[in-house]
Amino acid sequence: MARNKVKLEWIVNDTARKAAFKKRKKGLMKKMSELSTLCDVKACMIIYGPDEPHADVWPSVPDAMRVLARLKRLPETEQSKKMMNQEALMRQRIRKLEEQLQKQDKENRELETALLMHQCMSGRSLHDVAIEDVTALAWMTEMNMKKVRERVEDAALKSAEKVKEEKPLVNDKGKTPMTAAANEELPRQDWFAGAMDLGELMIRRNDDHKNTWLNTYYPMD
Repeated sequence: MARNKVKLEWIVNDTARKAAFKKRKKGLMKKMSELSTLCDVKACMIIYGPDEPHADVWPSVPDAMRVLARLKRLPETEQSKKMMNQEALMRQRIRKLEEQLQKQDKENRELETALLMHQCMSGRSLHDVAIEDVTALAWMTEMNMKKVRERVEDAALKSAEKVKEEKPLVNDKGKTPMTAAANEELPRQDWFAGAMDLGELMIRRNDDHKNTWLNTYYPMD
């Protein structure tokens, strides 16, 4: 069963607050002990309770003094390099959440554009589609065509290397198999070149309607 998420705010009830302090202090000391043992690091912990006359020190006062003395021997820039207060911690968490949100937003836009592409391939008209979506569609089409071109070039390179390794044979008509294969490949290149022209046409039609908002997801430069 999943645990309920704790609301991070000051506990008003005195009894509940003291119980939470005692429980979490014990858990924190346990975690510190595990960290020190498993990772072989020098660590210490000092906790001042609100109603306690003396501070709780882990693992002991002499060990804590040695760790603090080692810290003080460092230059001031090194001492504060990885220090973090509550405000800095919250800012760091907010920044990470914003990055995750932006990443998820981009993924959602790409999924919506892919869906629009499949709908257009099924016969949907673009008359009722916003200019941002059309531009995104053109961007995705160009990216897919770029991948296709790269795969075609890679396949052609591998084929050429394979042909070089083999001894060329001449048939009765005086043509090598490589020449015949090249002639057969010409019709295939024609339809592919047409597809390239169509993608470039879609992009040119949308050049006059560039949107700065779209550059976050689909950089055209």
